[in-house]
Amino acid sequence: MSKIDEVQNTVKSTPGLGKKMAKYGAIGAVVAIPIPFVGPVLGALVGAGVAYAKRND
Repeated sequence: MSKIDEVQNTVKSTPGLGKKMAKYGAIGAVVAIPIPFVGPVLGALVGAGVAYAKRND
């Protein structure tokens, strides 16, 4: 099983994780808007990653 499949399964099996990742991703994108072009994309990825990392909290 690849890491991508593992992450997808974790998101599907953890109630509310997808919503939390979307929320953190949006916050990360907004915070990173001042950085030209790639800022919002990287901010969203980092935000979703933080939510995924904190899934057990």
